[in-house]
Amino acid sequence: MDSLLILSVTAVAFLLAGFVKGVIGLGLPTVAIGLLGIVMLPAQAAAILVVPSLVTNIWQLVTGGDVLLLTRRLWPMLIGVCIGTFIGAAALPSNIPQAGTWLGVALVLYAGVGLMKVHFKVPRRAETWLGLVVGVLTGAATVVTGVFVIPGVPYLTALDFDRDRMVQALGLSFTVSTITLALALAYQGQLQASVAWPALVALGVALVGMWLGQIVRGMVKPETFRLFFFLGLLLLGAHLALRGLL
Repeated sequence: MDSLLILSVTAVAFLLAGFVKGVIGLGLPTVAIGLLGIVMLPAQAAAILVVPSLVTNIWQLVTGGDVLLLTRRLWPMLIGVCIGTFIGAAALPSNIPQAGTWLGVALVLYAGVGLMKVHFKVPRRAETWLGLVVGVLTGAATVVTGVFVIPGVPYLTALDFDRDRMVQALGLSFTVSTITLALALAYQGQLQASVAWPALVALGVALVGMWLGQIVRGMVKPETFRLFFFLGLLLLGAHLALRGLL
């Protein structure tokens, strides 16, 4: 693909993705990979995602409070993410023909959960083993789709964190997922010098998008934006899934 076209698509995708993250605190990988997945393989899109995702997630993590206390509660899931990611990287080929379809399915599932406002609650006594299982599944799904959300985000939602703690928990989970994904992509040979410029462009526009999103967050009700966000993801996911099947 032409390098100018790659940079243009990357800029648009990450500006929108950063804007979404600025408004509701998550969605940068989901939106960016979903849009880039229209014109490139998810593995290629994931390689561009690493730098902007890592920077924005670390910022979200360190501004939320006691990181150590949160890590003590989420460590089974975080370990599971590492295990699942490396198992997926070792067992799966770097470019899966059906990856776009699976990405679409993941986006549809994620959007469906968001639109239905399904709420699960995980008992504290089950967090150790269930967190590990969820982490492994999330890590494996990340290798295939480049997206960190299924089933990790629904699990974190079920832990009943308050709003600020939930945003920080997402930041912690996404940071670990991003670092582990970067190592897995390096193992697969996907992190190459050719993604350097797209990654830098992605970082710059993502930060601008986050800044704009934070301004809008004070003007628009989060519930209204989340509705349109999940509807958009539903349509995007359906497009990717059906394109891969037809």
